[in-house]
Amino acid sequence: MRIIRTLLVPLVVIGLMAVYAQMAFAAEGARVAPVLDRILAKQELVVGTAASMPPLNMTMKDGQIVGLEVDLARFLADGLGVKLTLKRIQFNDLIPALEAGQVDMILSGMTITPARNLKAAFVGPYFVSGKSILAKKASIESMREISQINNSDKVLAALRGSTSQIFSEKVFPKAKLVLTDDYDQGVAMVLEDKAHAMVADHPICQVSVYRYPDAGLTTLNKPLSWEPIGIAVPANDLLLINWLQNFLNTLEKSGGLQGLEERWFKDAFSWINLLR
Repeated sequence: MRIIRTLLVPLVVIGLMAVYAQMAFAAEGARVAPVLDRILAKQELVVGTAASMPPLNMTMKDGQIVGLEVDLARFLADGLGVKLTLKRIQFNDLIPALEAGQVDMILSGMTITPARNLKAAFVGPYFVSGKSILAKKASIESMREISQINNSDKVLAALRGSTSQIFSEKVFPKAKLVLTDDYDQGVAMVLEDKAHAMVADHPICQVSVYRYPDAGLTTLNKPLSWEPIGIAVPANDLLLINWLQNFLNTLEKSGGLQGLEERWFKDAFSWINLLR
């Protein structure tokens, strides 16, 4: 019954949003919607993603990009009546790509922050995350207190341009921080003992523990911070922003977002061994 509910709710939402979209487009001559008009003219929604943040976005061994945000992007494209194109971009380059018009929006585990909000509008949150620490059990014994992590003899890895980098610089200023282009590089540093720990979003750390069961990895039971994740879009398209707000609100109230979380978080073992 849960599987049926997970599948049916988004379908109902898509049908409703298609009607709403037609109503909004009827007043086309009186609106200013450059990004939305571009999407409709091309009949294509281009979404930027790092494709390396399981279970929100990730690349499988066959090259397919999947995850909670990918499903959400498909719902959005279906609601607009256009095809979906996913564009894989390094996390630190996502907002510049949005500003340059290379993507229509970003769905990539991006925390809504004041600094980012100066460059892009955000709709959401559709998910809430928080910072955690991934380390080997042998290393965690020497890092039970923040003061033990915030030490010049500790090497930490964090994703470049992320809130993990900002968090590490503020909370662990004395530690040596090594910035990576993606989470896989950070996990590899921990596995190869090149870093004592990786600072990352809690789901990333959890997935990494399950992904490498024989590596002796561990993470915290609860995240250290509260971080709202949203859709980043250009700030000059109020109609698109309003459309997304209404879509997310309907998806949340109908149980669609909960269904996505159940699919990708509670059934991790069905996909985790297929990760690239």
